[in-house]
Amino acid sequence: MTIYFKKLLENEINRNISIALREDIGKGDLTANFIEKNSLSIAKIFCNENAIFCGKAWLNKIIKKQKSLKIKWHVKDGDSIQKDHCVCEISGSTREILSIERVCLNFIQTLSGTSTLSNQFVNIIKKTESQIYDTRKTIPGMRFSQKYAVKVGGGSNQRLGLFDMALFKENHFSANVTFETLLKKIKAKNLINSIQIEVENLNQLKIALKYSVKNILLDNFSHSNIKKAIGMANKNTIFEISGNVNQKTVLKIAELGKLRISIGSLTKNIQAIDFSMLIEDKKSHAT
Repeated sequence: MTIYFKKLLENEINRNISIALREDIGKGDLTANFIEKNSLSIAKIFCNENAIFCGKAWLNKIIKKQKSLKIKWHVKDGDSIQKDHCVCEISGSTREILSIERVCLNFIQTLSGTSTLSNQFVNIIKKTESQIYDTRKTIPGMRFSQKYAVKVGGGSNQRLGLFDMALFKENHFSANVTFETLLKKIKAKNLINSIQIEVENLNQLKIALKYSVKNILLDNFSHSNIKKAIGMANKNTIFEISGNVNQKTVLKIAELGKLRISIGSLTKNIQAIDFSMLIEDKKSHAT
């Protein structure tokens, strides 16, 4: 993780935790206020299915914002956990534990869902030279969190945002700026090695290769055309494959060569991991 990405992620975590706590607790937890003020408890968070865990920093920061709570961890990000595994214990004020329960679970269920799915794809192609990449199809406000979760699962990050790399796609081409005209402008500015171009067919690929584009995204190419595209280029060309990639098709694609396979579903089709929190009285726990 670069210092730059680490800073972006930290800022996002702090912002999202503040928003999440504020939207859930608001002016106060009306239900928790019925609990005796001095009541102390220990809460255990369990994972109810097999998963790749992600979200430790989020819970640490939530706990730090509370007056009395402490957390004891039994896992770290990236750990493969089995059903019924206790990931952590939170101790302190019963009221505070109850008030943060849902926010804690929301973060780890979402992030672990992404890291688990990422890991599933990575494992499918692990015997190939290809790599799994994410996209910008992320939950608004959670871009860097989800990209972190993808890496926890063993995947790689495509560009972090529009600021990170120039990627020219079909909507950048218009009647006034054709595919080849744009490539001419890019090459004239000596930027051809620092950009990525999306191509939708072999004719566009031929033009891109003519202008020595090194980083090419093959959008919705059939398996046979991906194979043809690889044969048209030299070994230094970086190919990214995008579109209609799922767990049934990814291995066949990955076996074609050293490819970057970008999968939008890693971050946009969220299947949350089932976590639950069980609270017990501290005195009864001690006995």
